[in-house]
Amino acid sequence: MLIGGFFAFKPAPKAVRYDYSQMTTIESVVPGGLGRSRMLINEKGGNKDEIDMKNFFSLGGINFGNINNNEQLILEKISQMNANGWELYNITPGVVSPSANSTGIFITRYLFRKEK
Repeated sequence: MLIGGFFAFKPAPKAVRYDYSQMTTIESVVPGGLGRSRMLINEKGGNKDEIDMKNFFSLGGINFGNINNNEQLILEKISQMNANGWELYNITPGVVSPSANSTGIFITRYLFRKEK
């Protein structure tokens, strides 16, 4: 009986608080380099960065070199964020398909968090 009473007064676990940072990649499928592909980074404190990326297509069609270049940029940024204590917490992909009224893009949002 005494043991059960001891555990009844155990303090509640403290809620963990986080800071968040977001990175968004926008990759254009407009051929010939006419699209605008970018990596946008919004960090805590309002710091913003914008990095040029390559379009998925060149005049000759899909450009695997451009896709590889973009993957390397993304991996380097994720590794840099991780080295600075940020955890990749969530990834949200999205696609806007080409139509008569628009051109296509791939958009991916990467949400990072770090304990305060």
